Amino acid sequence: MSPDGTMSSEGYDSYPPPPPLRRTPPPGPAWRSFLPLAFVVFALVLIVRAWFGGPTQLFDANAVPRTVVARGDLADDERATIDLFKAASHSVVFITTSTVTQSPYTFNVMEQPQGSGSGFIWDDQGYIVTNGHVLEGAQRVQVTLSDQSTWKARVVGVALDNDLAVLKIDAPSSKLQAVSLGTSSDLEVGQKVLAIGNPFGLDQTLTTGIISGLGRQIRAQSGRTISGVIQTDAAINPGNSGGPLLDSAGRMIGVNTAIMSPSGVSAGIGFAIPVDTVNRVVPSLVSKGQVERAGLGIHIGPDQWMRRLGYEGVLVLGVEPGSAAEKAGLVSTTRNEDGNIHLGDIILQVAGKKTRNANDLLDALANFGVGDTVEIQVLRKANTDQETRETLTIALQALP
Repeated sequence: MSPDGTMSSEGYDSYPPPPPLRRTPPPGPAWRSFLPLAFVVFALVLIVRAWFGGPTQLFDANAVPRTVVARGDLADDERATIDLFKAASHSVVFITTSTVTQSPYTFNVMEQPQGSGSGFIWDDQGYIVTNGHVLEGAQRVQVTLSDQSTWKARVVGVALDNDLAVLKIDAPSSKLQAVSLGTSSDLEVGQKVLAIGNPFGLDQTLTTGIISGLGRQIRAQSGRTISGVIQTDAAINPGNSGGPLLDSAGRMIGVNTAIMSPSGVSAGIGFAIPVDTVNRVVPSLVSKGQVERAGLGIHIGPDQWMRRLGYEGVLVLGVEPGSAAEKAGLVSTTRNEDGNIHLGDIILQVAGKKTRNANDLLDALANFGVGDTVEIQVLRKANTDQETRETLTIALQALP
């Protein structure tokens, strides 16, 4: 303390004076903090545009059609397919069916569409062949030719066991180009095939494929089994039924009839009735309106089996009890307890005519009626050291 009684600062620690107060400037707008980032993005955009080019105009006033590249010649297989279609398509027809009903209110008669399918021209007399199931429930039938002319058709005959039917139209012969016929007994798996028809009402449609299998069996409308059916992977859809299946020479080898598919459309498994069957049934329908068949009462093996075994003839797989064949003593194929197969009789001739395959046998029998007596020559105990030839006499029976 100082002598005068006042406090002295010497007894206290000395502190420097506080710095002068400075006012903090108010914060600027928030967008200023994004300026560096925006600058970087803008710079990147400029770089990208400079690298890849700037935006193009939406319209070009100088636009002109592009130069067409010359194709050159068609491949040989393409030209062959085109020529085949042009030649065969004139023989394919479009078939539509309808029913006639009466209105319960006005009593007016109305025609309602029933279904559609395909068919082919059999000859220049106006006979048209299609599937039997195409005409199911139909009261009126119309046939449209390749020139788009439409004709009323009359039903000549139906063979339900073979799923075949014949129609008749009164078109002039100049409009009727008959399909070319081939054979089905000599077909091989892997052959190229073509199907022409009207799937889903789309007329003159061509699909191609190969023969996928032979000797298949399908069930006809009558419940009977159709044997020797051709399997193909050519697309067959609803509406293709009744159309021709052609070989690479343009000859009809089958009639498209069914598909195997969970969805109802082509799944690569289609079936066709072999042309040998068609060529046997159709003349009978044309001449009599029905098929009355005289036969032996046997089940026969596929022709392909005989070719594999190296024999020419028709193998008897089974004999119906009480049939004409059983009465004549024909022997069926059997399998013993060890699983070994013993071949039945192989039919070599009917009435002196060689039966090299099933079609030959059916053709030979078609020349006879029910009750006629014929001689047949068989090869018995084939493929053994006891192989013999025998001649049997048989009275033909009516086939159901």
